[in-house]
Formats: sequence, C-alpha cells, structure tokens
Amino acid sequence: MGNFNPMYVTFGIYLIAVLLIGMAAYYSTRSFDDYILGGRSLGSFVTAMSAGASDMSGWLLMGLPGAVYVSGLSEAWIAIGLTVGAYFNWRLVAGRLRVHTEYNNNALTLPDYFFHRFGSKGAAMKVISAAIILFFFTIYCASGIVAGARLFQSLFDVTYTQAMWLGAGATIAYTFIGGFLAVSWTDTIQATLMIFALILTPIMVYLALGGADEMNAAIQSVAVSTSKEYGSLLAGTTLAGIISTAAWGLGYFGQPHILARFMAAENVKSLASARRIGMTWMILCLAGACAVGYFGIAYFGGNPDQAVAMGGNNERIFIALTTLLFNPWIAGIILSAILAAVMSTLSCQLLVCSSAITEDFYKGFLRPDAPQKELVWIGRLMVLAVAVIAIIIAADPESKVLGLVSYAWAGFGAAFGPVVILSVFWKRMTALGALVGMIAGAAVVVAWKPLTGSSLYEIVPGFIACFIAIVVVSLLSKAPQEVQDKFEEADKAYRLAK
Repeated sequence: MGNFNPMYVTFGIYLIAVLLIGMAAYYSTRSFDDYILGGRSLGSFVTAMSAGASDMSGWLLMGLPGAVYVSGLSEAWIAIGLTVGAYFNWRLVAGRLRVHTEYNNNALTLPDYFFHRFGSKGAAMKVISAAIILFFFTIYCASGIVAGARLFQSLFDVTYTQAMWLGAGATIAYTFIGGFLAVSWTDTIQATLMIFALILTPIMVYLALGGADEMNAAIQSVAVSTSKEYGSLLAGTTLAGIISTAAWGLGYFGQPHILARFMAAENVKSLASARRIGMTWMILCLAGACAVGYFGIAYFGGNPDQAVAMGGNNERIFIALTTLLFNPWIAGIILSAILAAVMSTLSCQLLVCSSAITEDFYKGFLRPDAPQKELVWIGRLMVLAVAVIAIIIAADPESKVLGLVSYAWAGFGAAFGPVVILSVFWKRMTALGALVGMIAGAAVVVAWKPLTGSSLYEIVPGFIACFIAIVVVSLLSKAPQEVQDKFEEADKAYRLAK
C-alpha cells in the first residue's frame, strides 16, 4: 500500500471512460460519412465544446502558462489574438462553410470541398491541400504526443519513451475505434475537465499566496531581482513581438480540425448557439491559463525551494502547482485535464489526416467506387500510420510543445486561411488563384525563418502572401460561369438558413 497513488486511480477511470465512449461510437458508425463527420448531426453544445477542445491542445495547459511564467503578461497577446480570431471565424466563416460544403457535393474534407468548389480545375488543389494537411498535421500531432509524454513522465516513474506510448495509446485506440463521434463525444467531457482545471487552479494559487496584496508584493520582488516587468502587456516586447503573438488569431481560418466541426454541425442556426457557448468557454480557459502562469511567478518567487517541482522545464508549471497545492485525488482529476487537452486535439488531428488520405487520395484516385465498410477500415489504418510517424517525430525529449504547435498553426493559417475566407465570400475566386495562394502561403511559412532570420511570426507574411496571390491570379484568370452560379446558389441558401 506504500506505493499506492490516487492519481493512478483517477487517470485509470478517465482512460476507461474515453475507451467506453469509443466503443459506443463504434456501434453508431455505419458509413465513412459517420466516421469522418458524424453524419453531420452535432448539436450546438457538442459542436461548441468539440471545436474548443480540439483547438486548445496541450499548449493551453503547458505552453501558454509556461510562456507567461517566463515573460509575464506580454505573452497574453496570444490569448487576445486567439479570442478575436476565433470570434470572427465563428461569426463569418462557420455558417457559410457549413452550407457551401453541403452544396459542393456534400464535401467531407477541406480538400474535397476545394475540389468541388472549383469544378474540373480543382483536382490539383485536392492533392496539394491534402499533402499540406499531412505535412503540418503530422508535426501538430507530434506536439500533442510530447505534451502527453511530459505529463506521464512527471507524474509516474517512467522513461520519456514509455510516457510517450502511454500518452498516445488511449487516444489512438478510441479514435481508431469510434472515429468522429467518439472524438466529439469525448471532446465534450474533455472540454469540461479543462475549464474546471483552469478556473480552480489559479484560485487555489491565489488563496495559497494569501490574497492580492501578497501576490503583487511577491511578483514585484521577482521583478526587481530579474529586472523584468511582468504585469504589463507592453513591457519587454516590441511592435513585431505584439504582432507576432496576436497574429495567432489569423490561424483559426485555416485549421482543418476546427473547420471540420463547422462542417459537421446539424444546421446553420445551431452554430449561433455554438458560437456563444464556445466563445465563453474559450475566454474562461485562456484567462485561466494566463492566470496560472502569472500567479505562478508570485508562488515560486515566494517559495523558491518548491520550484524544483518543475524539473527545470517552465512548461510544467501547471503540473507543479497542481501537485503541490491539491489533495492527490483532486490533483489526479485536475491533471487529467492536461491529458484531456492532449487527447482531444490529437484525436481530431489524426482523424483529419486519416480522412485526407482515405477520402482525397485512396477514394479520390485509387478506389473511387470503394464500399463504405472498406473506406472506414482504410480510415482506421491511416489513423495508426499517421500516429506512428508522429511518435517518431516526438521521440526527441527536448521537443518544445509551443514551438511545434506554432509552426503547424502558422502552416495551416497561411496556406488555407485566405482560401477558406475568399471561397465563401468571393465568387470571382478561381482554382488557379486558390492553388497559387495556397502554395505561396505554405512556402513562405517554411522558408521565412531560414531565409530572413526575422523574429516575426511566419503566419503574418505567409497569410499576406497567400491573400495577395489569390486575388492577383484570380483577377488575371477567367472564372468559369458554372462555378460562380453554384457559389450564388450556396450563398442564397446560407442567407435563407440564418
């Protein structure tokens, strides 16, 4: 009994629960449409919570608090940018994309939507967009595996490699078994766990410090000793730094795993309720994550001997505070939120990669008449294949969660963001314009830092390059009339559905 750890029990219960949900979803999955988009049957609450949980990966509870802990509130520009970007994505894109994908051959994936949106000239877009998804999402999946491995390694007596397989195993299992429905249903539970943890933890840190005066005094003491200003949004940063962090919000318009939630919504009207629920959840979670990092400055400033709990890694601040301040039973529940954040994002990313291979390559080019059962099993096998590659990338224990996420986020935001926005707003957009823009956005993201050495976040020049390329090339090329007619039909349907 001396080695009994209550956290083993709470983690075990949580893992069993998500696997049972995966099994329940298995029996509700009858076609590839069910496996990839849940039959477009998600209500507003599940849509909101699933979109939020799939968006906020392990970086929310590890990367963001760690960044605020090191630099102060100047890192909160990420949260501000994300909030603004998410709101406009819900407001401007969600409903339109839901209708346009349905009018474009009931497209199940983003590449399939691009293919049908631009008629006979969209084939190249389907291949290129699917390839971009596989490239950046494999890196994104690796970030989730790293976050999960850090959690298991810090809590249990295992090596990084063992922790990596433990963290990824359950996610791969329920995604493999249950597909989109399993991912969406578990996302709802995971989103609830995340908001509970991110509200309760900063409250406990605040109480442990003794109140506002004690907390401010402790932060001021750390500021004097380190010559930093932690309490200002502007201190210690530059205009380029603010633009770079706030520009994370641009990424929302091009994230396939978030856009898939819009596509799977029951109808356009349900998205209005989903927006209100989702934005409330998001604001509370981001505020909580920033508070964990900021309050942590005061806590470890006043208790430097306890900073050893972070093991020299600032991204473990949430884990350290939770294990220090909570009863092990409660700590196990709260730390399950990190696993929830990791699993929710990793699962939907694996599913999007699987759908890109199965729908856009296998069915699109190799087996156009493949039966539904075959497509579902090919989709499951692709989940395993992508997961293995992501695990290989994540094998380096020195990998930083926020660094991996920021690169993949920029790739999707720059390559797909302007394409998605203009595809639902501008009928004059052409296939060639979209293709050139997509390639330009992705290329700038990959080449920006190596060629320029600039500290400006690569999503900014990538997004601008993609947008300009689309507009210029589209105006120089002729748009087919049938493509414009179909756009007007979908646009009219959206206005009627609001």
